[in-house]
Amino acid sequence: MNVLITGGYGFIGSAVAERFHKEGYKVYIIDNLSSGNQNNLSIPHKSYRLNVEDRGCEEIFRSVGFDVVVHLAAQTDVSTSMERPVSDTQTNILGLVNMLNCSRQHGVKKFIFASSAAVYGHCDELPLKEGTVCAPISPYGMNKLLGEMYCEKWRDMYDLPTLCLRFANVYGPRQSSKGEGGVISIFLRRLLEGQHLTVYGDGNQTRDFIFVDDIADAVYRGATSDASGVYNVSTGKETSVKELIEVMGSFAKIRHVQYLGERPGDIARSSMDNTRIKHDLDWVPLYSLQEGLHRTFEWASQQEVAAAEEVVPKRKKPQWWKSVRPFLENAGAFAIVLFLSWDQGGFLYQDNFDFRLIYILLMGLVYGARQSTLSALLVIALYVGDSFANGRDWASLLYDPESLFISAIYLFFGLAVGFVTDKNRKELQFAHNELAIEQQRYKLLLEVHRDTRNVKDSLQRQVLTNRDSLGRLHTILTELESQEPEQVVSGAVKVLEELMETNRICIYSVSGSDYLRLRLKSNDTEWHVSRSLHVKEAPELEKIIKKQRIWVNKKLVPDLPLLAGPVVHEGRTVALVCVYEQNFENFTLYHENLFKVAVDLISRSLSRSFTFIDVTRNDRYVEETQILREAAFQEILRSKQAAKERYQADFTLLTVQLPDERMAQIAERLYVQLRETDYIGLWKGQLVLLLSNSGVEEAQAAMKRLERQGIHTGQVSEEALYA
Repeated sequence: MNVLITGGYGFIGSAVAERFHKEGYKVYIIDNLSSGNQNNLSIPHKSYRLNVEDRGCEEIFRSVGFDVVVHLAAQTDVSTSMERPVSDTQTNILGLVNMLNCSRQHGVKKFIFASSAAVYGHCDELPLKEGTVCAPISPYGMNKLLGEMYCEKWRDMYDLPTLCLRFANVYGPRQSSKGEGGVISIFLRRLLEGQHLTVYGDGNQTRDFIFVDDIADAVYRGATSDASGVYNVSTGKETSVKELIEVMGSFAKIRHVQYLGERPGDIARSSMDNTRIKHDLDWVPLYSLQEGLHRTFEWASQQEVAAAEEVVPKRKKPQWWKSVRPFLENAGAFAIVLFLSWDQGGFLYQDNFDFRLIYILLMGLVYGARQSTLSALLVIALYVGDSFANGRDWASLLYDPESLFISAIYLFFGLAVGFVTDKNRKELQFAHNELAIEQQRYKLLLEVHRDTRNVKDSLQRQVLTNRDSLGRLHTILTELESQEPEQVVSGAVKVLEELMETNRICIYSVSGSDYLRLRLKSNDTEWHVSRSLHVKEAPELEKIIKKQRIWVNKKLVPDLPLLAGPVVHEGRTVALVCVYEQNFENFTLYHENLFKVAVDLISRSLSRSFTFIDVTRNDRYVEETQILREAAFQEILRSKQAAKERYQADFTLLTVQLPDERMAQIAERLYVQLRETDYIGLWKGQLVLLLSNSGVEEAQAAMKRLERQGIHTGQVSEEALYA
């Protein structure tokens, strides 16, 4: 099964991903890595670096097909939601709506939304129950409550199964110092750094701290249940900050605790009732605060050691350098212009070559309008300075058209070159942005295409080579194509052995008596099964016979099969098909359904064979007797011989000595003494008995029993039987 976890690289998301991976799910992750870390996960998974509100998410839903969606991606810092409510709403509401809509459109079976205790706000009645009136005091809490309403409406309007879990103050490995449970990570980090602890308030304020692995277990149980609506996920216990520090002091040295004034808006007490989730999901928190804190401290200690061993990265140039550098380079270029202007009798002046325009052009091409305009103004200032040096005054410059024209040329040239450069840069930047967007889209579509091709190739291999392919089903049906019940039973055992991947299959006949008679079993010399079962001693089997339904031995009752199914003919159970052993990985709903289909096919085949026997009864039996004619008996004998070669199923052939009585009377007396799996017939001109599942000892006992009834028999030798 496929599970999508948004925010899967985060603190809680990584724990949830590991939990689903342990249960055999294929894990997919959507995360923009704004707060998550790819190093948090080492399990096999597929990831997409996207915002949850991105429209590209629909391509992922369309290509993969998710069974479960766990929406954990969110902006989790309350203070950030107060400072930037628009950003908080974009992630926590628009992202949720996008995930809900994609889930609705693409047939997701369960949608789980991570809500928060922040929806309650200030409440005096503790512990907080799911029905408590919510009054959030921050945009973060308001958006979480609004998210719950969206989930409820999507469930009502579109029948999307949704579940909202209100998390208490979560803590554990991989947690940052942000979020509602960040106080623990802050304290642990300061302890490892040898710093004092800072407490806002008197330390008597309480929180409901819950370990992250308990949260992950609750999410998994919610995904595999029919539960919907809102549930608190908590320990149900209040823990004060002073108690928290005391527990930390049991495994770490605390230098000093500093108490400061209370922060405005802080909740004095918090505790959530978890009765409902315990009852509906059979969930309980497994980690005590002592154990959870100790495991978190060990993880933080390892991170501290690893961080100390890391190589210190090279210092980056400060950001201000990017702003100052163009002015410095412009100043350097202008200094060169000043130097060239010093000797006005040089070759540059003699050839009327205006290197000042080149200076303006270079600054404009390299840095744009700001520096080209500045360069033009500097050149104009230089021109005015040269004019003053040559004896001219302000009045002559202002009224001289040539001076004004030259200044205008410099300024126009600087503005024009800068404008063109800036325009080209903006167009180029826009093209780069468009290219980056298209490249990201192409990368996403390429990943989706690869996933789709992998699924296609997998399905193609399954069709061509899988044991449940069309060719395989054709082979199964061929094994059951027979008009003789004995051949159908033999084929049924073979079919079940291959489908269920076991060699512990047996079929019992059901008669009017209280006993089940073994008809055929798998050829496993180390496995011994009773030749007869008393129905009253196995109520489970009696229930199968009466209700005619598949039974699964979920309680693993000894001496009973793991799977058992009824073979029904004309509304009556005529046989039981039993699987006594199976590989652990095959003890699944899939194999249970496979067994059910196989038993149904066997029932249909046996029903057809019984109907055929009833229709052809006059051709099969000697008139008005239970004696099989020689042709029909030979067919059954061949089936028994084939079953003996394949499954080592014993049988014995006895000849009957006929006195002066008629054959019909002898057959009537024999029929009363025989089991439903035995046969009477003509063979090589003699009246014979075929005893199924009977070796030498069973045959001797049967001969003595018949002799007491005045019927004398003799055993047919192996050589005569196969002659």
